[in-house]
Amino acid sequence: MTIKNLIALLAMATLAGLQGSIFFYGQSDKSNSALEAVTPGFWKLFDHKAPLTKVASGFGFTEGPVWDPAGYLWVSDETLNKIFKVDTSTGQKREVISLGDPDGNTYDKQHRLLDCASVLRAIIRLSPDGAQYETVVDRYQGKRLNSPNDVVLGPDGAIYFTDPTSDLPKDQKQEIPFKGVYRIGSHNQVELLTKDLDEPNGLAFSPQGTKFYVDDSKQRNIRVYDFRGGKLSNGRIFA
Repeated sequence: MTIKNLIALLAMATLAGLQGSIFFYGQSDKSNSALEAVTPGFWKLFDHKAPLTKVASGFGFTEGPVWDPAGYLWVSDETLNKIFKVDTSTGQKREVISLGDPDGNTYDKQHRLLDCASVLRAIIRLSPDGAQYETVVDRYQGKRLNSPNDVVLGPDGAIYFTDPTSDLPKDQKQEIPFKGVYRIGSHNQVELLTKDLDEPNGLAFSPQGTKFYVDDSKQRNIRVYDFRGGKLSNGRIFA
């Protein structure tokens, strides 16, 4: 993923969450609104004439849009507690599965959808038709995860995810006394990478796979780490 695409996806996810709609950045005849830059550097990444197009609406609070080359998006709705498939050409949305508070999504190496199921306190994998799921991981050292928020496939083929407490069910107890960033390796082995963020949220790798970025929602910043061999080092503020 390029930095340009990363920013576009972050913008799309943010707008979708605020508006109950999904937007698409790109060249289109169905422009809904013009892009506005907060800083001049924005235009080094985006075309001044590029429109922002509404793809679909009628959602509650959307999260985790994932593009599929077949021409649709997987979209989580945390309010309606469902995962949808959205046709990007027609805007038609189809309910795939009902699931308590689904959140971030990505594909695994076999192009199967992974979801951060907050209420289940687990990373789950959907069947090809999306109608069923299996639990990938739901514990670290025997203790239940908090409420997995976002997930990404690493350049090494491992799965990386954040585990804040932002969506921890109110009637359930926090068992892990920190909020971590984890790696799922072979045989679904869960490894803690860092616990130095107050509320870890979105995460992404640099295009070369040598840098690892993590949002800290509570501190309102993005941290970056050097990444090598499945390990993080030299954590510092990126923005």
